[in-house]
Amino acid sequence: MKKLLLIQFVILFATVSNAQTVFIDRGRIEFERKTNVHRLNFTGETGSWVEGFKKMIPQFRSDYFNLVFTPGKTLYNPGRESDNRQMDQFFSNPALDNTVYTDLNSAITTSNKSVFEAKFLLTDSIVRRQWRIEPETRTIAGFECRKAVTTICDSVVVVAFYTDQITTAGGPESFSGLPGMILGLAIPRLYTTWFATRVETITTTDESKIQPPTRGKKANTVDMTATIMAGIKNWGTKYIDRSIWSVTL
Repeated sequence: MKKLLLIQFVILFATVSNAQTVFIDRGRIEFERKTNVHRLNFTGETGSWVEGFKKMIPQFRSDYFNLVFTPGKTLYNPGRESDNRQMDQFFSNPALDNTVYTDLNSAITTSNKSVFEAKFLLTDSIVRRQWRIEPETRTIAGFECRKAVTTICDSVVVVAFYTDQITTAGGPESFSGLPGMILGLAIPRLYTTWFATRVETITTTDESKIQPPTRGKKANTVDMTATIMAGIKNWGTKYIDRSIWSVTL
């Protein structure tokens, strides 16, 4: 009798737990992109001028982006403004104001990216990244997320946290390919993180706005990389590498 009651309790508990699990396939996510400006720009630099700059600007910079998603499409673009006017006079963040549209059904992305004073419009296939899923978990914006790791540009480590409660396999910038939505992203060598601050449902009107960007000079990644190299070829390896990593996002 006791065993029967125990079995019934386990079944009841499992049924209630499953009933409380909500799966989402369309909505809007706000991401905070946070960069350690001091470490990004001054690591390895010495001299009194370095300390002078550090005193002039805050150590961290935050910007906000929205990711609107449906089962087959995502659109990531700049969101609400934050006061970074003081920093804008001197430094810019990796992927400062990217807009990235992803059609998951056709595996095509269209993105608008700034390089120096130019705006590029890029259309390409979705990058198939090799993710390694790990057992570590953390809660982000109320969702339990699991850790995954990949690399860009051969050696730059990217750490992601995704949730399978959001079934659209997207994420901030051009990152996707995990069994759920990426709600957290960290690139240590760029001293930058992207973390979801909230997740909301959307209406049919919102869905109609998920359209690819159209402004900018049409180009491919090779053209854009050539523009970067021409502009910073005398800046040194550290700055060249960082610029290439940034446009790869």
